Amino acid sequence: MSASRLSPPLPDLIAQRGNSGEYPENTLPALRSALELGARHVAFDVQLTADRQPVLLNDSNLKRMAGLDRSALEMAWHQLAEISVTEPDRFQRQFNDIGVPTLAQAAMLMGTHPSVTAFIEIKRASLRVFGTDVVVRKVCEVLKPIVRQCVLVSRDLTAVHHVRQVSSCRIGWILSEYSNLSALKSEALVPDYLLCDHELLTPTNAQLWRGPWRWVIQNVSSRETAAQLAARGAKLVATTSFRKLLRELKAGAERA
Repeated sequence: MSASRLSPPLPDLIAQRGNSGEYPENTLPALRSALELGARHVAFDVQLTADRQPVLLNDSNLKRMAGLDRSALEMAWHQLAEISVTEPDRFQRQFNDIGVPTLAQAAMLMGTHPSVTAFIEIKRASLRVFGTDVVVRKVCEVLKPIVRQCVLVSRDLTAVHHVRQVSSCRIGWILSEYSNLSALKSEALVPDYLLCDHELLTPTNAQLWRGPWRWVIQNVSSRETAAQLAARGAKLVATTSFRKLLRELKAGAERA
């Protein structure tokens, strides 16, 4: 039997913040592009506006996305809807008139692709400002029509526990450190998914912690790294270079 046949299957790809390598992250064009490229999994971030509207944003401050030094958490939705989020430092003037999507808009788009799974990160900035119960309930309410497609994740362990209490949604915990303490907490939580940045992993070829969860390794940008992670037990990798990595994995599969 050849070595390639002995190798574990390469992980599935998650389009991190949509096709964010080519479009402003967490926007509808980024999500649509990922879906058009055939993504089976997408990931995006959620914050709350001042009037408790769940929207797709990673940073609470709009400086990076819109060139505006202002907190989205202090703005009502009707104010935020007037702002273009075109990532000017990264894309210069390539895009214009792209707005912040509401979670409801993203859910509607996901509903037209029922076989696609969405990993939705509840951001800690909103949890601190509005409280765990408010944020989790607002997000879960919007996601009810597509709950079977969703995995709600957070770095905040309390928020992940709360999702399990108030929703049938699958859950995932994003590790802030790959440590023995995190392993013990994972065993107590028993999430559906464990998520971790690949740079946080110990620099060995040791197997990832075994458990009932599936591993998602974030910020992966090469086929070589994806293959190494598959050998360690990762089932999914998230990437901001979705088109590039998808092409590399397909080319590798054709050569095998």
